[in-house]
Amino acid sequence: VQLQASGGGLVQAGGSLRLTCAASGESVRNYAVGWFRQAPGKEREFVASTRWSGGIPYYADIVKGRFTISKDIAKNTMYLQMNSLKPEDTAVYHCAAGRVISSTRTSPSAYSYWGKGTQVTVSS
Repeated sequence: VQLQASGGGLVQAGGSLRLTCAASGESVRNYAVGWFRQAPGKEREFVASTRWSGGIPYYADIVKGRFTISKDIAKNTMYLQMNSLKPEDTAVYHCAAGRVISSTRTSPSAYSYWGKGTQVTVSS
């Protein structure tokens, strides 16, 4: 499975961005997909996850109500809509996929496949 995240950029606080995670190679329809972020000097942090087919999105408390996962299964593409962005959302955002069970979905080690990240910078 190859994953490619894109859509990052520079935005002012309160603004919005939509990240895209495009999957190719092996079918990902039986996988979960997660979004993680990593700020300089900090550990990789869980943002959100959902199953590629079905499932209910799950969000970290720090983004709940502001970020939304959506997907286009026909295009093997998943999106992360980020609204009301804050400076503390600044990080490199990664998408990941794997055969993940609910109890481990917030753990980076549960995901087998990772794409290169995309930088999100929120200015104050």
